[in-house]
Amino acid sequence: MVNFYGEKGILLETTCPHTPQQNGVVERKHRHLLETARALRFEANLPKVFWGECVLTAAYIINRLPSKVIRNKTPYEIIFQQRPDYEHMKVFGCLAYFRSNETKGDKFEAKGRPGVFLGYPQGTKGYKIFDIENKKIIVSRDVRFHENQFPFYKENDDCEDDDPLKADDGMYNGPIHYDTEQDKWGNNSGQSTNDQGPSEPNALNQDRDEESVGPESDGPHVDPGTINDNQQAHCESQGITTEPKITILTREKRNKSQPKRFDDYHVQLPPLVDHAQAPQSQASSTVHPLSNFVSYKNFSYTHKAFLAAINSNVEPKHFHQAVKNDRWKEAMRKEIQALEKNGTWTLEDLPEGKHAIDSKWVYKVKYKPNGEVERYKARLVAKGFTQMEGVDYHDTFAPVDKLVTVRTLLAVAVKRNWEIHQLDVNIAFLHGDLNEEIYMKIPQGFAKEGDTRVCLLRKSLYGLKQASRNWYQKFTNALVDLGFKQSRADYSLFIHKEDESFVAALIYVDDVVVVGNDPIKIQATKDDLDKKFSIKDLGNLKYFLGIEVTRTSEGLVLNQRKYILDILEDCGLQGCKPSPFPIEQNLKLDRADKEPKVDAGRYRRIVGRLLYLQATRPDITYSVNVLSQFVADPRQPHLDAAHRVLRYLKGTPGQGVFFHVREDVHSRPTVTRTGSDVPTPEGHELGICSFLVVHQYPGKPRSNQLSRVPLLKQNIGPWRLPETLWVRWLLKELDVDMAKPTPLFCDNQTARHIANNPVFHERTKHVEMDCFFCPVESQEIEPLSIASTMQIVDLLTQGLGTEQLRFLLGKLGTRNLHAPT
Repeated sequence: MVNFYGEKGILLETTCPHTPQQNGVVERKHRHLLETARALRFEANLPKVFWGECVLTAAYIINRLPSKVIRNKTPYEIIFQQRPDYEHMKVFGCLAYFRSNETKGDKFEAKGRPGVFLGYPQGTKGYKIFDIENKKIIVSRDVRFHENQFPFYKENDDCEDDDPLKADDGMYNGPIHYDTEQDKWGNNSGQSTNDQGPSEPNALNQDRDEESVGPESDGPHVDPGTINDNQQAHCESQGITTEPKITILTREKRNKSQPKRFDDYHVQLPPLVDHAQAPQSQASSTVHPLSNFVSYKNFSYTHKAFLAAINSNVEPKHFHQAVKNDRWKEAMRKEIQALEKNGTWTLEDLPEGKHAIDSKWVYKVKYKPNGEVERYKARLVAKGFTQMEGVDYHDTFAPVDKLVTVRTLLAVAVKRNWEIHQLDVNIAFLHGDLNEEIYMKIPQGFAKEGDTRVCLLRKSLYGLKQASRNWYQKFTNALVDLGFKQSRADYSLFIHKEDESFVAALIYVDDVVVVGNDPIKIQATKDDLDKKFSIKDLGNLKYFLGIEVTRTSEGLVLNQRKYILDILEDCGLQGCKPSPFPIEQNLKLDRADKEPKVDAGRYRRIVGRLLYLQATRPDITYSVNVLSQFVADPRQPHLDAAHRVLRYLKGTPGQGVFFHVREDVHSRPTVTRTGSDVPTPEGHELGICSFLVVHQYPGKPRSNQLSRVPLLKQNIGPWRLPETLWVRWLLKELDVDMAKPTPLFCDNQTARHIANNPVFHERTKHVEMDCFFCPVESQEIEPLSIASTMQIVDLLTQGLGTEQLRFLLGKLGTRNLHAPT
C-alpha cells in the first residue's frame, strides 16, 4: 500500500494509537455513521450479525440528508446535480413480504414469503430482504412492506445472543441472491400496505396490526421463521394458502422526557370533534398542544362535519404523489376527458421555430355545504411563465375582487338578512377565446411512448398569461346580458336592481358569491348562468378563498383557522408555546447587518402568507408591515420576530372578524390615527381602520425634523380620505343610505381643528397642497375627538401590550368561535 501511495504521489501520514483527534474529520464521520447505524439496529432490534447492513443503510440515508456544511444540500445532490427521491425509502428492519419464484407450477402455494427489510442494494433497483425461512439475503423488486412491525422485536431482548443464522453462519458470507425480475421502480415496488398480505386469495390474511400482541397477551409466541405445521396442513387441505404468523412483541414502555429545546416541535393535532368530550387516553409529549387553543363545541353537528372534512383530506402537492391514489387518477382522467370534449386542443407536430410550453397538475378537494366531499378535482395548468411576451400573449390584466369588497358585501348582507350563496364555474377558463397560436406538451401521465406530437391549444387553459383576461371578458358579457351592471367601485362586483329586488354577484376567477333579497331572481341567475356555462351550485357560503364563513343568528364570522394551522404545520410550530402579543412593544428592527443571515425564501414565504392573513386578522397588521421591510435581506432577528407572530397565532387560530346582525351599516365610523411615532426607518406609520374594512397604509417618508402639527395635518388629508370616500361609494352602490357624514375619529385636537378650518398660517405653510384636501364642507366626513386610550387604530400603527390588545380587539368586534371554554 505504501508503494501504491508513492506511485500516485500521495503522502501517507499515520496517527498515533488511541489518538483519534489527529484525524478529527474522519473520526467525526465515523461517529456519525456508527451512531446512525446503532439507532437503526436498536429500532428494529436486529442481531449484531447484521451490523454491516446497518452501516450501509446509514450511509445510504446520510447521503440523502441535507447538511449545513454544503449549504443545506445533500451529498447526493452535489454529485448527481439532482435532488434525491425519497419515495422508495422504507423503515429499516420492518416486516416485508417478497414474491417467491419457488412456487411455480403450484397455483395454491403462497406467492410471497415473509422477510426483514435490510436496506438498498448497490447498482440494483430493488430491496435487500432477509428470507426468514431460508435464512439468506435476497434482492427483490416486488415487496410489500408492513412498516410498523419488526419480526426481531422481542420483549427484554438486547440483541446480544439472538442470531438467526446460528444454523448456518457461513451462509451470510455467501453471495446475495438476486430476484430474476429487475426493473425500474414500479407502482408496486414503492407501496407500503398495512391492510393486506402478499397472497390475494387468502381469506385468513387480515391486518397484521390485529395479529400483534403485547407482553400481556395470552396468544402463543412464534419466533421468526417458525410456522405452525398443523395449521398449514389444515389450510392446504382446504385449498387456502397461509403464511407464517409472526407475533410482534413490543418493548417494555418507559417514561421518556424530551429535551426542553424540542418543546416547540412536538405536535398533537386538535381533535376533529369537541375535544372536551373526546377521550384523552394517551398522554401527549407536546407541552402546548393545539387542542388547548382550538375547540369545536360551539358548532352544530353539520358544521363540525364540514370542519372535519376540510381538515382530514390531504391534497397532493405533485403528480407522483397523486398517481398513487385511485381517486386522484380518476380525477385526472375526467379532466382530460372534459378538455378533449370541449375541444381544448388538437394533437399536431410541432412546427419548426415554435416552442411548446409545459403543464402541471393542481389538486383540490371540493366540499358540499354539509362537509361531505363533493369531488376530487384535478386541474391541468399550463406553465405560463415559459410564454414569450409579444409572441404567445399580449394583454393579461384581469381584475379580481378586493377582500375589502368581500367583507363589505357580507356585512351588508348580514345586516339586511340577505341570502348568501356560492357558485363554482366548471372549467371556467376553457370558455375564454384564444387568439394566439400556442403549443403545449402532452400532459404528464397521458403521453404515449414514442409520440412526439404536441397540443395546439384552441381555447384558453388555466395558467396561460391571457387566460384570466379572456375568461373575465366572457363572464362579464354574460352578466351584462342578464341585466347586471358593473360596479365602478370594484369591477369584479355586478349589481342588479329592479324595484325592491336587489341581487349582487362578486366574482373571483371561477368562484362566484351571489347575495340578495330576491330568492327568485337569485335562482333565475343561477339557471341562466348554467345555460351559458357549466355551473355548480355550492349552496350557502361556507368557505371562500381560504376564509371560513360561519353564519349564526347573531351575525357572521370570517376566520382563517385552517389557513393558520397550515402555516404552523409548514413551519413546524404546531407545538410551540403561544405568545400573548404579535410583536414586542417598542421593538426596534433594523437591517442588522452584523446578525447572521437566514433563508430569504423561507422568510418571504412566511411574510407573504401573513399578508393574506390580514384579511381577517387586523391584530397582526402592524407586525406584518414591519416584517415586510426586510424581505430583501432578512436576518435572524427578523425571523425571530416572524416566529413570534406565528406563536401569537397559535394561541388564537380561530379568531376572526365578526359582523353583528343588529349593527347599523351606514353609521359605522371610520377611525384614523394621526402622527403615530413608530420605530421604523421611514419615521412614521399611518393607519386607517374602518369597522367594515381594516387597512394599514405606510405614510410617506418624512424627516423627523418636521414639526408634529403639520405632520398630523398631512396624515389626516391625502392618506385617509380617499379610502373613506371609496367605502362610501361602494356602500351607495350596495343600496346603503349614505346621507349622514361618516364620523372620522381623531385623537389629536389640533389636526381636527385644522380639518374643520383649513387656513394657512405659519405652522402649516410647508405642508403640501394635497394635504388640505378634506371634504368636511360637503358633509361626507365629520372629524370627531376620541381619547388616545380608546383609539382602535393603534392596532395598526404600534405594538401593544396584552391587555390593551385584547381591549381594542373587543372594541373592533373580533370574535373567536373556536376558543376553548
